[in-house]
Amino acid sequence: MILFAADNVTKQYSGHKALDKVSVAVPEGKIFGLLGPNGAGKTTLIRIINQIIALDEGALMFNGRKLEPGDISAIGYLPEERGLYKKMTVGEQSLYLAQLKGLTHHEALTRLKFWFDKFEIRSWWNRKVEELSKGMQQKVQFLITIIHEPRLLIFDEPFSGFDPINASILKEEILAQKEKGATVIFSTHNMASVEELCDDIALINKSKVVLDGSVKEIKKKYKTNTYIVSFNSFDKPLESILPPAFQVLSEFSDADHRHATLKLPIDATSNDMIRLLLPHVTIYSVNERIPNMNDIFIQVVTNREVSEN
Repeated sequence: MILFAADNVTKQYSGHKALDKVSVAVPEGKIFGLLGPNGAGKTTLIRIINQIIALDEGALMFNGRKLEPGDISAIGYLPEERGLYKKMTVGEQSLYLAQLKGLTHHEALTRLKFWFDKFEIRSWWNRKVEELSKGMQQKVQFLITIIHEPRLLIFDEPFSGFDPINASILKEEILAQKEKGATVIFSTHNMASVEELCDDIALINKSKVVLDGSVKEIKKKYKTNTYIVSFNSFDKPLESILPPAFQVLSEFSDADHRHATLKLPIDATSNDMIRLLLPHVTIYSVNERIPNMNDIFIQVVTNREVSEN
């Protein structure tokens, strides 16, 4: 089931089209990555979903019907720009914001005590926000985002300001929210986080969706039939025992083995490569080189820019 969908959403500012017929579909219970270079339109789309700004054309669907103002209570939003009141204490502010999300004072206090204990931040309760580091403020804002247990969570650059340990804690909690049934949209420049967390992605470049689908299928689509082979040393160049269509991209030797990166013809398989090598070498390992999301991101954006120029 699709929990949220944008259908041909367009947003025009003075002299600039921020979104140009953007369509995305976010499956329920999945983590959806919204990717793209700076200025691509990601934050504009997130603000439209949160009804902070209005779209010019298109439609937004939530839970099978048109998104309505009241649906904002089913959404938790962590913006890239931090929005806590610096002069208020952490506890006072957390209670206030939790009640704005529809919780009673008792419900808010009970849930906040649970989360403050879980994040080991109970000692921050009476401290002013301005006394906290950026990462500490982000941790408070994160728990306020999830406190009302929304169906849809939206995180814009959620790992900004976090050290590796706290970033790992946050990733674990995002996965835990998914396990509890929440649907997550998050925007990030960190492709390693995309690999770790996302089920599906949409890549926006220059206001348009240029790539979308499941991470698994996208990585499969962009495979280049390239393998890394480890074998025993021998005194001939690989090119002398392989047909010209088999490209040797790189080679090196270590104390134990010789290693080569080979790009196969589109109609060849790893078994074909092994059959050609076995009469000459002893093979120790064969590993397909799968492109990571960072490689795919750069390739798609670069190729699009080249095609437009």
